[in-house]
Amino acid sequence: MIVGTAGHIDHGKTALVRALTGVDCDRLKEEKARGITIDLGFAYWPLEDGNVVGFIDVPGHERFVHTMLAGASGIDLALLVVAADDGVMPQTREHLAILDLLRVERGLVALTKADLATPARLAEVSAQIRAITAGTALEGAAIVPVSSTTGLGIDALRELLAIEARTQVARAADGRFRLAVDRVFTLAGIGVVVTGTVLSGVVRVKDQLMLSPSGRAARVRSLHAQNRPVESGRAGDRCALNLAGEGISKSAIRRGDMLVDPLLHAPSGRIDARLHLLAGEPRPIDQWFPARLHHGATEVGARVVLLEGEQLLPGHTADVQLVLDRPLAAAALDRFVLRDVSARRTIGGGQLLDLRAPSRQRRSVARQAQRAALAMTDPREAFAALLAVPPFAWDLAAFARDRALSAASLDAIEAALAPVSFDAGEQRIALSQAHWQTFVAGLVEQLLAFHAANPDVQGMGREKLRQALQPVLPAAAFALALCHADLAGRVVRDGAFVRLASHSLQLSAERRAAWQTIAPLLGGEVRFRPPRVRDLAGVLARREQEVRELMKVAARVGLADEVAHDHYFLRATVHEMAGIAADLAAHAADGHFTAAQFRDRLDNGRKVAIQILEFFDRQGVTINHGTLRRIQAGNLDLFDSAPQ
Repeated sequence: MIVGTAGHIDHGKTALVRALTGVDCDRLKEEKARGITIDLGFAYWPLEDGNVVGFIDVPGHERFVHTMLAGASGIDLALLVVAADDGVMPQTREHLAILDLLRVERGLVALTKADLATPARLAEVSAQIRAITAGTALEGAAIVPVSSTTGLGIDALRELLAIEARTQVARAADGRFRLAVDRVFTLAGIGVVVTGTVLSGVVRVKDQLMLSPSGRAARVRSLHAQNRPVESGRAGDRCALNLAGEGISKSAIRRGDMLVDPLLHAPSGRIDARLHLLAGEPRPIDQWFPARLHHGATEVGARVVLLEGEQLLPGHTADVQLVLDRPLAAAALDRFVLRDVSARRTIGGGQLLDLRAPSRQRRSVARQAQRAALAMTDPREAFAALLAVPPFAWDLAAFARDRALSAASLDAIEAALAPVSFDAGEQRIALSQAHWQTFVAGLVEQLLAFHAANPDVQGMGREKLRQALQPVLPAAAFALALCHADLAGRVVRDGAFVRLASHSLQLSAERRAAWQTIAPLLGGEVRFRPPRVRDLAGVLARREQEVRELMKVAARVGLADEVAHDHYFLRATVHEMAGIAADLAAHAADGHFTAAQFRDRLDNGRKVAIQILEFFDRQGVTINHGTLRRIQAGNLDLFDSAPQ
């Protein structure tokens, strides 16, 4: 169990932890000199049953509330400290508000310096505490009068803490690993060490992890949990990890970084959230309100974009979009706190909903429905609700990543909901059975209408067809959908076109005979530099317009492709050239190749090579970056087939 202190400056938090554990949490020279806590302090108390209670001692000064927030994230129980002589003070209220916003639902109250107060004063301060905790997560929490000087009440507080530790329910550890770094240092002969509370999952010695948002890879050399050397740590443990890896140094890691399973590394700079504005705020929040966002142990500047109404009134809750100054490593449903830009007060907080929030149409009805689904705690229910709202096709892999769900949890969701899904690279696009049947019916109807209107055209362009259907699937998933058993035998892919299997487009006997005289002239050794329409007409002693019309028909039925004006290549040749481009990219260190390299492989002129590449650019097979090109692997099959 991890216990976090909270309370006003000089109310005896550090002295209380020392009395409970024997450990002085003030480790810094300045802390010793000034007699106040500046940074987070840590102490551990072994119980008789072998368990260990960890304490995080936080600063009480208003200037260090951001440090208190770093310590408050991930604690199991709050120990609110109120001095009997001062009573409830400003940081008592602010720390209590923070605990409430972070949904720390278990707590005790230590009424310190009780040896200096009369019974009447103790009763008076206890009444103050009851009043400020009313309606919060600490309402009804036990209040224990204690004195760190005389030992009054210390044993009673220890007993209550031990009871809480014995009844502590272990956090589920089936998610992917996340740890919020709140301290980083080096030890002689050991190296870089980071500490934090494990938010989800399990970590083991030799695990390969990633620091997010920086993206640095790290390996776990050794670890401690609850101040003991162990082979693994799990959700809820206070851990210290000795890290190694290229670029891993004390200066490369900072408080607020997340140490995560590599699959979770996907920082976000625009997040939809549900925000509660504290009732004590003097004014409402307007559009693009500037604030400081605290999440885990990190702090980042943010602008608040209201998604409901034009103002958020004190004491109210609404959906907002948080536009961050820099990307944040987070998980959906994480809690956060907002403070004003001057760092003088806490103004509100809430829960992150969508880490991939759009910048457009964020107030639409569809977005409202999506946020309502994403706010659901149960992941199966949340994803089921998503499948019922636009765009009806969702990336299940991304959903699991943003919630830090394990592979087993992802599979369980898929087994329970039984959606139709397509593994398209890193995506697993899923849609409900009902929407899949709507998709299939719509696809067939689109092709029927197209063939009726265009009987002499090979088929409907694949991209045009994709965009015309609901749901609109990503291109890679759409290509897989065309191969689904429900469409097999009904739909045929002809390169860049899609047609119904019942649609047959063939050359007339006269045109087929003419094509059989032209095709050999476009193949063989000259296939990468075939003659143009004008040259073909000269060789065949035919009218140029007649040859041009024949070539256009050949292109419509998929026998050839017009790479440039009046310059046709056999479909098989185009397929071969696409393969050559892919091979060049595959053997390049960075996946890019030049027009000169492509020209040399084809052994044709620079002008023709560039025309071919520009054709591939238009078809989405390649992407042009100045003088370099890379392959769009998902579109390499556009020229796979040619009718016979």
